Amino acid sequence: MGDQWVPAVCPCCACLTGGGTCPVCFWTDDGQADADADVVRGGPNGDLSLSHARLNYAVYGASHPRYQDMVRPPRPEERP
Repeated sequence: MGDQWVPAVCPCCACLTGGGTCPVCFWTDDGQADADADVVRGGPNGDLSLSHARLNYAVYGASHPRYQDMVRPPRPEERP
């Protein structure tokens, strides 16, 4: 046996893509979660709140329309 790495769930698209910037939605995981999803923190996600990024993902397939050409579909093992 041994330790097995389990990827983190992206707070924006809910895919199992690990931390950092998600290749599926391009949200950068900065620790924001449901409790403060409506807050715009600035930082790596700029002027987006997590709530707005989730809406953008539902509409555009990316956390922001400007990232549509930078994302990819989730792999089968990454799907929520």
